Amino acid sequence: MPKFNRWWILKPAVFLACLVPAVWLLFDTFTGGLSANPLEDIRDRTGIWTLRFLMITLAVTPFRRVTGWSSLIRFRRMLGLFGFFYAFVHLATYVWLDQYFDFAEILRDMFLKRPFIITGFISFLSLVPLAITSTRKWIARLGGSRWQMLHRLIYLGAAAGVLHYYWRVKSDIERPVAYAAVLMVLLAFRGWYTLQRRRSQGTAEMKAV
Repeated sequence: MPKFNRWWILKPAVFLACLVPAVWLLFDTFTGGLSANPLEDIRDRTGIWTLRFLMITLAVTPFRRVTGWSSLIRFRRMLGLFGFFYAFVHLATYVWLDQYFDFAEILRDMFLKRPFIITGFISFLSLVPLAITSTRKWIARLGGSRWQMLHRLIYLGAAAGVLHYYWRVKSDIERPVAYAAVLMVLLAFRGWYTLQRRRSQGTAEMKAV
């Protein structure tokens, strides 16, 4: 009999859970659950969920190493792609529904009126190559080491997203500061793990000599 693998059973459940914020937003949109400024609500909620999915994606590897649940890696690509999906909706709401593809006005808005939009664009653009190269074919094409190096852009995307959020809210900075703290913890864990791995490799090489 084939071995039962509960992770493959859980994958559709996680997929549906990741869709909940989008379904909830659609429900509020069509039932009048948004405020007097619905476009701002859509932008805010999709932007926040982008940050949440980026943080969750970055937390998969540390959590897997701490708990030993190696099968959690199966969900990382899905979570990252959902982060890109919400980032795309966030950007599309601004470019399409707010600015009506008036790119001259978008440039004026970015560089003269609301410079925080620049960091949002940087965050989104850093996620584009990650979404494109998320398939197994791209992993094989790039090679494991180059693929991993490219996908470190997620840290840039998360950092730019946090800065975008911080500049966007201006005075009420409690939430963006919380996201920044989470990102710092994740970066610190990665730095600590990398240092420990290099030390263990150096010790192994010394023993081999």
